[in-house]
Amino acid sequence: MGKGLAFDSSKFFIFCANVMGSPYGTASSVTIDPDTGRPYGPEFPQTTIRDDVRLHKKVLDMLGVKQVAICLGGSMGGMQVLEWAFFGPDYVCNIVPIATSARHSAWCISWGEAQRQAIYSDPKYLDGYYSPEDPPATGLSAARMSALLTYRSRDSFESRFGRKYNDPKKHPHEYAPRVAPSTPAEHALLVHNDGNKSENIMKGVYFNKRGDNSSSSSEGGEIADGKHRNNEHSVAAVPNVFSAQSYLRYQGNKFVKRFDANCYISISRKMDTHDIANERGEIEEVLGSIRQPTMVIGIESDGLYTISEQYELAKSIPNAEMVTIQSPDGHDGFLLEFDQINRHILRFIRTHLPRFARSNKDEVGADINELKATKSSLFGEAEMDDMLKW
Repeated sequence: MGKGLAFDSSKFFIFCANVMGSPYGTASSVTIDPDTGRPYGPEFPQTTIRDDVRLHKKVLDMLGVKQVAICLGGSMGGMQVLEWAFFGPDYVCNIVPIATSARHSAWCISWGEAQRQAIYSDPKYLDGYYSPEDPPATGLSAARMSALLTYRSRDSFESRFGRKYNDPKKHPHEYAPRVAPSTPAEHALLVHNDGNKSENIMKGVYFNKRGDNSSSSSEGGEIADGKHRNNEHSVAAVPNVFSAQSYLRYQGNKFVKRFDANCYISISRKMDTHDIANERGEIEEVLGSIRQPTMVIGIESDGLYTISEQYELAKSIPNAEMVTIQSPDGHDGFLLEFDQINRHILRFIRTHLPRFARSNKDEVGADINELKATKSSLFGEAEMDDMLKW
């Protein structure tokens, strides 16, 4: 955003609104129910991408907006862009869906289910009626870790982390035990549970208790019954942790401090509902009814919203062009490849909205540093600064 960039506030009135189900605004599970004085929690109704767009349209109506020059968004925002198209070309003049799909795929639905199950499996979830002071942080953290793997690509993780071990001086062990092991059995227990947030593990609750249960332990349990407790066997206090593991754990812990588990469930289910053909007809016919000039942008290495899905959009929308962004970073490429995406959007604006286009001199004058990611995605995708620390 800035002078000479795609989002130029001196030329456009820029509208960007939150969605229902998000903890950052609008209404969601963390909103207080006026009838009970408590958060809606799991009783907050399910909403859809289409609901959000209808709500945003009402806001624009209240603001007196009569026409939208261009509607642009990536990922879930791209789903909204496609829904906006059905208000017609007289209202929404141009659309740019980025790294998205006409309908949520079985692959994406399955990833969302796996993430929800991680939250459900946390004993603190309590069917969604958990206390805000004691949320299912372990489950939400696990869901976040799972999601991060879908936002990047195998090659991006391999090039960034490889098989490097975490440097505890730079990134202290997230779940380091407070009590050091003194036997091979205790060391094995810690290695086996490395990454487990259990307070019992970190407090060493199981240490010095193995010998007490020797009568009920399995045969030949010399280590289990504590006979090696006082031998000279050397054990390490903390297991080695790969950098990739450390990064995921850090991101999981960071995420739970700013997001709500019920909201996560609501938004993931919202994305599952996405299907522009729903109540409209066959998908090919529905896409074919979109009349706006369209630029579909896809990320070549995107494993979540694949490049083939972008080609499907571009092929089926009559007045569409396809742009492929070269990036090794998977789905996150749409948040990281600002330079490439900005250039394509500016070209599209010059072609279809010439009255808003700046001169070439002004556009060339844009500082390339302005095109770098400066803020992380709140719900999901890129965590730009953190990735570079590992």
